[in-house]
Amino acid sequence: MQLRPYRNGDEEAVISLWQQCALTRPWNDPHRDIARKCAEDPTLFLVGTIDEQLMASAMAGYDGHRGWLHYLAVAPEWQGRGYGRELIVAVERLLIERGCPRLMMMVRPGQPRLLEYYRELGYDAGDFTTLGKRLIADE
Repeated sequence: MQLRPYRNGDEEAVISLWQQCALTRPWNDPHRDIARKCAEDPTLFLVGTIDEQLMASAMAGYDGHRGWLHYLAVAPEWQGRGYGRELIVAVERLLIERGCPRLMMMVRPGQPRLLEYYRELGYDAGDFTTLGKRLIADE
């Protein structure tokens, strides 16, 4: 897998990947999510390709206190080969270079296999509750 920063021409392939991996939600417009990320800090939006075909993504952010990982996706036909781990390691490296002390992520309920995967990579559930509030509706 070749890793590189997201490019404008990747949008449709990225959204298709997210849909294949069941990451999109009706209340989050993926086009807007991509536009917002690219306006804020596109250097933390990575894609993976094999033979120039986009097959993985990771969107991260850093607020100066904590890093967050979103939209980690590997196309189903490429899962189980270490590509997700490779993406996470690349994101961790980029965040460490910025001085980020801790990387956070959210996992939706009903994903025990995914939780175990992240635990194997050294992530823990922590002793906290994540809260959220929608500030701008994506209609």
